[in-house]
Amino acid sequence: MTQHACDHDHSHDTTTINVDARLKAAEALCVASGERLTAPRLRTYELILGNNGPMKAYDVIDRFHPEGAAKPPTVYRALSFLEQMGLIHRIESLNAFVACATPANVDHHHPHTAAFLLCDCCGQSEEIATLSLADIEHQAQHLGFEVKHITVEAKGRCKTCR
Repeated sequence: MTQHACDHDHSHDTTTINVDARLKAAEALCVASGERLTAPRLRTYELILGNNGPMKAYDVIDRFHPEGAAKPPTVYRALSFLEQMGLIHRIESLNAFVACATPANVDHHHPHTAAFLLCDCCGQSEEIATLSLADIEHQAQHLGFEVKHITVEAKGRCKTCR
């Protein structure tokens, strides 16, 4: 049972994801990119899509097979691949993964900046559009730093938990 920072009901209305459509779109993206959506990658993505909120790697490992856990390297390789393809995001502060909210716009060679609102009460996350982060990239370039990706995380309380 998940422990929460507050004592109210956490059965919030959440957006449902059409898992089958997202899996087909991911397969098409991989084919178009010359990559393969192998069975472990597919299963990992399916678990993340079906989870109601951020999912830690060990939760994926534990739920991978109906009869038992997967080998950790298999899942970690799948998570890395899915993240590189832009299908999932890693929420750094939680060390957890969520499906990208805008997979139709995915270009794994030029991933978008992810920004998340994280409820510290119920644990839900919401990916939001961000303002241009060109200033960060400009300053990084000025300092000779190559930015690979930017993740913005804001913690607080969701509408239901407030």
